[in-house]
Amino acid sequence: MKRKLKDYLLVSLKGIGMGAADVVPGVSGGTIAFITGIYQELIDSIQSINLKSLKLLFAGHIRDFWETTNANFLLSLIVGIGISVLSLAKGLKYLLENHPILVWSFFFGLIVASAIYVAREIKGWNIGTVVSLFVGTVVAYFITVITPAEANTSYPFIFLSGAIAICAMILPGISGSFILVLLGMYKFILDSISAFNLPVVGIFLVGAAVGIVSFSNILSWLLKKYYKPTIAMLAGFMIGSLNKVWPWKQVVETFVDRHGQVKPLIEQNVSPGSYFELTGHNAQLGMAIGLAVAGFALIFVIEGASKTLQKSRA
Repeated sequence: MKRKLKDYLLVSLKGIGMGAADVVPGVSGGTIAFITGIYQELIDSIQSINLKSLKLLFAGHIRDFWETTNANFLLSLIVGIGISVLSLAKGLKYLLENHPILVWSFFFGLIVASAIYVAREIKGWNIGTVVSLFVGTVVAYFITVITPAEANTSYPFIFLSGAIAICAMILPGISGSFILVLLGMYKFILDSISAFNLPVVGIFLVGAAVGIVSFSNILSWLLKKYYKPTIAMLAGFMIGSLNKVWPWKQVVETFVDRHGQVKPLIEQNVSPGSYFELTGHNAQLGMAIGLAVAGFALIFVIEGASKTLQKSRA
């Protein structure tokens, strides 16, 4: 696919959306990639980075390597993701700490709309796709109820965290950030990005690179051989992840981290009314509903804009 400069700028904008989603536990950048129409190209481009293409690079055939791996597309996307993560990390950290109900409400609406959008991609449901949807939902739900661990900040574990989290980041519905929460590494990695801790960020990124290249081959094969069941499972992942992003939660168990700070360990979902009764805090129901509707609508606005841009390039 031949692209002009404005097309690559658009890819970077989509990368910014992916990066913003990946920073938030419970939301996947893969969801944004799917909605904006670059998901298949993203998986295929990552898959193309293999021994065959690397031989071209090491043999000095840089132009052939660049074209084989669709590197202009990947570079534009990475630039967008990087800009988003570096610029939004502190802001999202502040919002999650001070306005969690409003943040989760927005993303709850966004994920509901995303699940509907992805499910619409399946033409002709059958028992296989229904089973895949159910399995995806159960797996994602199970992931959301696993008790998080405490951070292990050794370099090997940082590498492993990057490799595991990146696999989730390219799966719509499964949040790489939430995987980091389960591993106990989310706050540590977010703080490292905010503080420009280059050794930690560098090792994490190397792990992510190894993980994404390995996993993309499996995912690309599934999408080519079993497209409908795979898409149904991805939609199920989104549905199951809604348990994590429900805005109103009650902390039922806490732990003290290595810095002596009390942190929530286990939370359970409650109704807005119960939240107010249990915590005495404002449930912010009106604003929460408004932001959920805004998140829901945003998906279809993005879909419409993407289709318009695709038609204009045709």
